[in-house]
Amino acid sequence: MNNHITTIAFDADDTLWINEPYFQEAEKEFCILLEDYLPQHSVSQELFKTEMKNLHLYGYGVKGFMLCMVETIGRVSDNTAPLRLVNKAIELGQELLQKPIELLDGVTETLESLKGKYRLVVATKGDLLDQERKLKNSGLQEYFHHIEIMSDKKENDYKKLLKHLDCQPENFLMLGNSIKSDILPVLEIGGSAAHIPYHVTWSHEQYDLNLEHDRFIELKNIDEILEFL
Repeated sequence: MNNHITTIAFDADDTLWINEPYFQEAEKEFCILLEDYLPQHSVSQELFKTEMKNLHLYGYGVKGFMLCMVETIGRVSDNTAPLRLVNKAIELGQELLQKPIELLDGVTETLESLKGKYRLVVATKGDLLDQERKLKNSGLQEYFHHIEIMSDKKENDYKKLLKHLDCQPENFLMLGNSIKSDILPVLEIGGSAAHIPYHVTWSHEQYDLNLEHDRFIELKNIDEILEFL
């Protein structure tokens, strides 16, 4: 690992705390809601199609997910579904926004070890209000020098972040659970990246190729990064 690292950024959802399992529970309930119109697996496919179509409009987060559920209800029911189904979809989204924060193993201990030695940053996608709420409720705010809620995580988004932090790519390390969002774009701009796999990954973020790179580390748990720094 590059010993010139000065700034370490962390993805939030499914890196610092649990997120995707809650979305999958909500999606499962949504698919059950519409089983009078389509089999559950087909509802899931239709919802994903709606999410992908609207990603450039809504970005990532619960509110976009809610709007996509409502749109999917209209489409699969040919606009015949009763209003109670729409209300139920909104309720599922509101429940997601109020889920408790459950930190992943080793997070607090790792941040405690790194505090004061590196500039620590949160770099995460999602809805601004929701991510701010989660961070506040996580009790982790004190560890971070800067919080960046990103509309996306492409190369240009990371370049903007580094410019804002006045940080050179060779001094930057990103930790996250998504190869597509947290790893590949950071490596592409000259930074270092560590992948911490999570057992559940949203279909849009899945990446099945074997990745080898001299600035890439594969970890099993977040605290393993301490051995490389």
